[in-house]
Amino acid sequence: QVKLVESGGGSVQAGGSLRLSCAASGDSVSNGCMGWFRQVPGKEREVLATIDSAGDTNYRGSVKGRFTISKDNAKRILYLQIDSLKYEDTAMYYCAADRRRFYCFNTDYDYWGQGTQVTVSS
Repeated sequence: QVKLVESGGGSVQAGGSLRLSCAASGDSVSNGCMGWFRQVPGKEREVLATIDSAGDTNYRGSVKGRFTISKDNAKRILYLQIDSLKYEDTAMYYCAADRRRFYCFNTDYDYWGQGTQVTVSS
């Protein structure tokens, strides 16, 4: 069993920054796909950034250059640095993990956190 717990969300003004964290516990999935996703009410969950077992990253076009995904394998924490926040970044942000090692840029993940809310005011 894998448990993921996100933190770091909050309310911030446009142009600001946040760093989201996702702490993993239980069975290790640190060598598999990990990613960050977001969802707003009435819309499908979208993939933002993923990191595979080789450490290679992929980003959604709309966030590339502003979002940075990283992970600390020793601490079993996944991070998402969000800079230059925009109003349209307002959403619930989720982390997820999977035992797949590659082809991570999708939403087909087995393990999900409960989410952390990010609200951006203009």
